[in-house]
Amino acid sequence: MRYEFRVEGRISRTLAEVFPELDQVTVRGQTLLYGPVIDEAHLYGLLARFQSLCLRVVEMRQLPD
Repeated sequence: MRYEFRVEGRISRTLAEVFPELDQVTVRGQTLLYGPVIDEAHLYGLLARFQSLCLRVVEMRQLPD
């Protein structure tokens, strides 16, 4: 499975390194992080990382394979 996470604001390169499995791009003042998600536990782990870093996920969607 592949997912895209749209995060409010621009995140620094250092902060993006907390998500080594995801690629990132900045679009219109938001940061898109996208990449493979192995299973449901991995998905919840990513969401927990976003929350622990106070990053607001404004949209999350599964991408076509």
